Amino acid sequence: MSVLLFGVSHRSAPVSILEQLSTDEPDQIKLIQQVLQSPLVTEAMILSTCNRVEVYAVVDAFHGGLSAIGQVLAEHSGLSMGDLTKHAYVRYSEAAVEHLFAVASGLDSAVVGEQQVLGQVRRAYATAEANRTVGRVLHDLSQRALAVGKRVHSETSIDAAGGSVVSVALHVAAERLYRPERGPSYTALAGRTATVIGAGSMGSLAAAHLIRAGVCQVNIVNRSLQRAERLAATISEQGVTARAMTLEDLPSALTGADVVVSCTGAVRPVVSLADVHHALAASHRDEFAEPLVLCDLGMPRDIDPAVAGLPGVWVVDMERVQREPSARAAAADAEAARRIVAAEVAAYLASQRIAEVTPTVTALRQRAAEVVEAELLRLENRLPGLDDGMREEVARTVRRVVDKLLHAPTVRVKQLAGAPGADTYAEALRELFELDPHAVDAVAAGEIALSPTDSDA
Repeated sequence: MSVLLFGVSHRSAPVSILEQLSTDEPDQIKLIQQVLQSPLVTEAMILSTCNRVEVYAVVDAFHGGLSAIGQVLAEHSGLSMGDLTKHAYVRYSEAAVEHLFAVASGLDSAVVGEQQVLGQVRRAYATAEANRTVGRVLHDLSQRALAVGKRVHSETSIDAAGGSVVSVALHVAAERLYRPERGPSYTALAGRTATVIGAGSMGSLAAAHLIRAGVCQVNIVNRSLQRAERLAATISEQGVTARAMTLEDLPSALTGADVVVSCTGAVRPVVSLADVHHALAASHRDEFAEPLVLCDLGMPRDIDPAVAGLPGVWVVDMERVQREPSARAAAADAEAARRIVAAEVAAYLASQRIAEVTPTVTALRQRAAEVVEAELLRLENRLPGLDDGMREEVARTVRRVVDKLLHAPTVRVKQLAGAPGADTYAEALRELFELDPHAVDAVAAGEIALSPTDSDA
């Protein structure tokens, strides 16, 4: 069994395609359950963010697993298989491992080095685990990917260089609102009124960036008023005026705002053309006034695309964020991160190869133990007069001889298994000692517990 990745991201597809593929959590659970209906897929999880949808699966056959995943995503998105595959990428086995490690490290993000994707990987795994769609392979892979992401962020400055989607979007917004006549020390967002739509993790991050930029008021708009109130209370504790509002109050929240950040994760736009028309009219803005800057960080879009055509409005969307030079980490930090990822991939693959040969080693020791016990029983029948002390000494001697004979080959085969070609070493052991394949499979499935000798080998 090997890991198969089928994905579509900002690197392979336009925003319009990503919008069609975007999923909320209930959709994700349903899609994975559909993928697992294929007898060729034994484990699966889905990573869905503002700029990617990726399915990681453990499959028994490459082409069959690929077809099963592609068909489910095509039906969900309404795209034909041909149109979907034009924008998709596929990674298999070692390449799938390398890709997930790079994603968790922020190397494949729209804003290179962002830390938010690490939390998104963690949530994707947690959702899959809660719904029991992952097993040993994806559990090990996900845990190692999270560890790699943490290591990259702790040992390099890639996150400082890259920032986040939110920080890049607000940087663009500040540039649009900057007025050089106020002097070089002027901060474009200082003293402004901001509206944040969505009180989740990205909304909280947006609020934090806005506070640091010096805004004087933040309106928090959320479907759940209670959640909006919690975030508004946190903002107020930092000395900034904050109001909690529901989506029904959206036109009022837009009125008087200078910058809006929307990141709800809704499946359809939450900011309509009429909402923005109302805000512009109520604010007495015209095409000669400072623009209303709207940062649309939702996937699919939170803001009706028609809004971008209104005079007096400036929309910063994900496509604009991706084009920003500040979305790319410094070359030295990115290269250091890639070296860490490469080393971690090699270590992970070596550990997996060793894990694959371990059931054969365990089965061999189990077979040896059975032979020893059978021979001791024969000795007991042929020499029934042996006293207990002699019998125990003979038993210890025989077991010691067998252990010594098996020690070198079993230790050596595990060492060799760390390099490519581990299957051939395991296969050689099975052939040389005529091991029952079913016994090896039973060990791999955890049906035979490791003895202390097995684990020490």
